Amino acid sequence: MKLHELKPATGARKAKKRLGRGIAAGQGKTSGRGQKGQNARSGGGVRPGFEGGQMPIYRRLPKRGFTNPNRVEYAIVNLDTLNRFEEGTVVTPELLVKEGVVKNLKSGLKVLGNGELEKKLTVKAHKFSASAQEKINAAGGATEVI
Repeated sequence: MKLHELKPATGARKAKKRLGRGIAAGQGKTSGRGQKGQNARSGGGVRPGFEGGQMPIYRRLPKRGFTNPNRVEYAIVNLDTLNRFEEGTVVTPELLVKEGVVKNLKSGLKVLGNGELEKKLTVKAHKFSASAQEKINAAGGATEVI
């Protein structure tokens, strides 16, 4: 087979409907929209969530809760993930993003104390849990709040 002999699989390509081209075409006059009504009109149809005039579900159900617009969402890192760095490394949020440990920083970085830290590291973050701070200091490292 050569390049000029290639052709799509049978049934893969289909001609589009040519609307409003006369009765013989099968899609003439009303162009497949039926007689009258909302969907026959240009720009017609209903918005998403419309239930034919019945009170829609998003209005029938009670609204609950509250979303705090000022919520601070921290990217979290556990201590056992910090063991990948070499002794004496200064671990910053930028370094963690570069290494692919954290995907996006959101509002900041919080270090949690899950696991054990086996190396002496200087960790810079926006927040530390009490257990994380203890374990980092116990390993001979240092914590710095940005």
